[in-house]
Amino acid sequence: MRAPHLYHTTKIPPIPHLGQPFVPMAGLHTSLRTQPPASHHSFSAKLLLLLTVLPLSLALFAFLLQWRGGGVDDPISRWSPEESHKFPGMDSSPSATIEQSSSHSSDCSTLLGHSNAATFPYYRDWKFKFDSDLKPNPKICITTSTSANLDQILPWMFYHKVIGVSTFFLFVEGKAASPAVSRVLESILGVKVIYRTKQLEEQQAKSRIWNETWLSSFFYKPCNYELFVKQSLNMEMAIVMARDAGMDWILHLDTDELIHPAGAREYSLRQLLLDVPGNVDMVVFPNYESSIERDDIKEPFTEISMFKKNYDHLTKDTYFGMYKESTRGNPNYFLTYGNGKSAARVQDHLRPNGAHRWHNYMKTPNEIKLEEAAVLHYTYAKFSDLTSRRDRCGCKPTKEDVKRCFMLDFDRAAFIIASTATEEEMLNWYREHVVWTDRTLNLKLLRKGILTRIYAPMTIIQSLRESGAFLSVIASARESLPGGKFLATSESSNSTAAVSVLHSSRKMGRNIESQKTARKTLEISNYTFYEEAIPPLSPPVMDADVEA
Repeated sequence: MRAPHLYHTTKIPPIPHLGQPFVPMAGLHTSLRTQPPASHHSFSAKLLLLLTVLPLSLALFAFLLQWRGGGVDDPISRWSPEESHKFPGMDSSPSATIEQSSSHSSDCSTLLGHSNAATFPYYRDWKFKFDSDLKPNPKICITTSTSANLDQILPWMFYHKVIGVSTFFLFVEGKAASPAVSRVLESILGVKVIYRTKQLEEQQAKSRIWNETWLSSFFYKPCNYELFVKQSLNMEMAIVMARDAGMDWILHLDTDELIHPAGAREYSLRQLLLDVPGNVDMVVFPNYESSIERDDIKEPFTEISMFKKNYDHLTKDTYFGMYKESTRGNPNYFLTYGNGKSAARVQDHLRPNGAHRWHNYMKTPNEIKLEEAAVLHYTYAKFSDLTSRRDRCGCKPTKEDVKRCFMLDFDRAAFIIASTATEEEMLNWYREHVVWTDRTLNLKLLRKGILTRIYAPMTIIQSLRESGAFLSVIASARESLPGGKFLATSESSNSTAAVSVLHSSRKMGRNIESQKTARKTLEISNYTFYEEAIPPLSPPVMDADVEA
C-alpha cells in the first residue's frame, strides 16, 4: 500500500514546439502575468529620456546666456562698493574724482563726526546720468534766487537731485556769490550759476515785463516787494535757459523749501511728473509749514519732522474747527505764505506769474493741484532768522512803514520785534509765536490731522551728510579749481550766457523817479492787460469764511 502524498502537485504541460501558440492553462492564470506589449516599453523610455534631457538643456541654456552676458542685467551686480561712494555732480570737477576728494576730506569728516561710508542706497547709480540713462523720464530743473551759504544750499540741492531734478539755475548774490561758495557750486554737475553783474542788470532792464501790467503793482517798493520782482525776472530768464537745455519741467523754489513727492509710486519727483496727463500745463504743490519743537535748531532739514498741513489737504470742518488752536495767537493759520508753489511744463510763451505761479502769454494754463504732494517750507526755523530778515531790509520798525516792505502780517510783526526788542525779549517772543512747546496741543493736532510727521527728507539729507557727500564736493572743488583764474572765467562766462537771454532785473527802490522816467513803464499804448501776478498769500481766514 502506497504512502499518501504530503503535497498537492500539479502537472506542468509540456513546452510547446516553436511555432505553436502558447495557451496558458486555467490553473496558472492567477500566478503568471501576461507580458506588456513592446510599444508600452518604448513610450516609457521616451518619457524618461525627455524628463532627463529637458532640465539639462534649460540649465545649459541659462549658463550660456549668463556666460555671454545676454541674460537679465542685475543692477545689484553693477553696484560695486566703489560706485556707491559716487554722488550726483561729485565727479564733475575737471581734475578730481570722488575717491580722491573723499580721501583728502577724511580727516575733516572725522572731526565732524561723519562717516565716508555710503549709508543711503536710494539710487544705485550715484552719478545720475540724466542725459543717457533717463531719457524717457521728464527732465526737471529748479531755479532759485539765493544769498545763502553752502550749509543750506548743498543739502537743498542734493536732496532734489536724489528725487530726480537734473539741472539748477542759481541766481546768486551775497554769500552765495562769494568765491568760496561759488567755486563749489560751479563744480557740481548740472548747476548753472548766474551772478548779478552790472552787465546782467543792464540787459535785464530790457525785459518786456517792465512794459506790462501783471507785475507793475510790485515795482519800486523795498524789501519783499523788491525781492518778488527780482525773482520774477530771474524766472523769466530761467525759462529761456531751460528751453535751451531741453528741460521738460521748471520749478521755482527758495533754498528753505523742499519738494515732498508724496502720492507717487516711488519717492520721486520724476515719477510724480511722469504721471501727469499730457494736457496739463502747471502742477501746484500746496505748501506745508515747518512746526519746530525747539528754539535751538541749527540744521532745519535734518532736525525738523513736524509740519502743519495746508488748507487744501484738510477738510473744511477740520481746518476751521481747529483754527484758533492752530494759530496760537498769530495773525494767520500759517506764519508766512499759504498758496504753495508750482511746476510748469516748459513750452512756448511760458512766463512767470510771480514767485509762486507760472502763466502763458497765449493761453490760460491748464492747472491741477496735487492731493498728496507738497512743498515743505522751513520758515523761521532758526532763531537767527529773525535778525537775518531784519538785516536785509532798511524799513523803519513802525506799523505804517512795514506795510511798504512786507506783504504778510507775521513778517511785519517779526521785523518790528527784531528791530526794537532785546535779545531775551526776542527769544521769548520766538518761543511764544514760533516754537511748539505744548506737547498736549501738538498731540491733539496730530490726531486731528492738522499737524503731521514727515521723515523722508530728513532721512535722505542726513544720509547724504553721513556718506560724506557734501564734504567730498567741497574738497573736490577746492583742490581742482585754482581760485582767481577760475572765478574770473566762470563769472565772465555766466554773464555772457545770461546777457544772451536778454532778460531782466535791477535793484529796485533806488532812484525811483529816474527809473520811472527812463522806463515809462506803462506808457505804451498797445500793451495787453494781464491779471496781476500772484503774490505770497496767507491761508483762508476763519472770520472771512464765516461771513461768506
